Amino acid sequence: MSAFSTSTIDVLPEYYRCAPIGASFAPPTQLSADAGFFQTNRELRCFGRFAKRTADGQSPSGIADRQIHVGRDSERVNLPFVPREIIENLRMERYAAGGNGNRNNGLIRQVYYLIRPLLPVSLRKYLQRYSLRGWDQITFPQWPVDCTVDRLHEMLLVLAMQSQQICEIPFVWFWPDGRPACASVTHDIETATGRDFCSQLMDIDDSFDIKTSFQVVPEERYEVTSEYLSSIRDRNFEVNIHDLNHDGNLFQSREQFLQRAESINQHGKEFQARGFRSAVLYRNLEWMDALDFKYDMSVPNVAHLDPQRGGCCTVMPYFIGEKLEIPVTAIQDYSLFHILADYSTRLWEQQIEIIKEAHGLASFIIHPDYVIEGRARSTYERLLAHLDSLRKDQNVWIALPGEINDWWRSRAKMRVRRVTGTWQVEGEGSERARVAFASVENDQIRYRIQ
Repeated sequence: MSAFSTSTIDVLPEYYRCAPIGASFAPPTQLSADAGFFQTNRELRCFGRFAKRTADGQSPSGIADRQIHVGRDSERVNLPFVPREIIENLRMERYAAGGNGNRNNGLIRQVYYLIRPLLPVSLRKYLQRYSLRGWDQITFPQWPVDCTVDRLHEMLLVLAMQSQQICEIPFVWFWPDGRPACASVTHDIETATGRDFCSQLMDIDDSFDIKTSFQVVPEERYEVTSEYLSSIRDRNFEVNIHDLNHDGNLFQSREQFLQRAESINQHGKEFQARGFRSAVLYRNLEWMDALDFKYDMSVPNVAHLDPQRGGCCTVMPYFIGEKLEIPVTAIQDYSLFHILADYSTRLWEQQIEIIKEAHGLASFIIHPDYVIEGRARSTYERLLAHLDSLRKDQNVWIALPGEINDWWRSRAKMRVRRVTGTWQVEGEGSERARVAFASVENDQIRYRIQ
């Protein structure tokens, strides 16, 4: 009882940075031996072990779901699952096939990346579209943005507050200075042509007063000189590491990954880079502790249009051990332009609105290689203009990944305390923090900032 209650209660202070809530959670009497998908009565689809007293159901996708009830019995909250387990299953993508979700394993992928430089762009696009066929029929995660993890925390908070008849809970607001949401733009440099366009790309970014990060491939793809890295940093942009050689095989085997991780870590020290992103967003989150970086940016929120399917189902940064994961929450420029053949900002703006509603992070990958052409460049400039207007009109925080990392680490050590009748935030960096209050209205969480 105590172990379950502690794991349940702790997820709320970790997410909200609030004081522990004295709610009484009733644990399941017996959990299923195997994990599976289930649907709560509050319309949340989750993955994990669940109480056996459930009814079988059928999801629209044809995957067998269990329909489970989450609610209260007097002052006790009845949870037929362990929240921490469910949250970690989603963040770590353990629901995906093989625990990794990579549908392009083995020989086919190796051959593709071997001959990729020889393939005309038109053929590459055709092969990629063919490989991604049926993406729009995938029902989980939810396209175009999945907030299951964030909604699950809100559901738990509602139940905890109702069980204790609490009107408001003070907590440390998600973003500094009371900002309602955050956005971040990153550039993955794949080729020498993209590298050589970076100076012009920085000019474009600067014209909107938006600083961005550049992820550099340290080996084989192109030469990376100290002068080149300085040209980025001297303009107050950010440098991070992008894979090792971008051949798509970083996670081919555990042994190979560990060997390459040593070289990647060395390049990280040489480049003074604190962040990492893998090529093509290939990933195995169970192995990431071998990479010596403060933060990673390799996990998409929804990966329907990526070679490796899955997604972390959250629009908030989260810790994997000591490393901060900064998820990619918007469609990549390549997928938008070349898979969907869409040169508008409609989808990006739709994703931004969903993320803003959840007070989360809208993060973008824009490749220098793919915005050289005029039509793509114009679309990117419209995105920057839209982000600039959100900053000016709605106070959205436009931040570098390194700034997000610094804030999220500081916030993780903050707490709220009542001092002479007023709630205050304590901890290093608290001068930028704001006290917020969560209340329940029609079984939904509502926020206000003090």
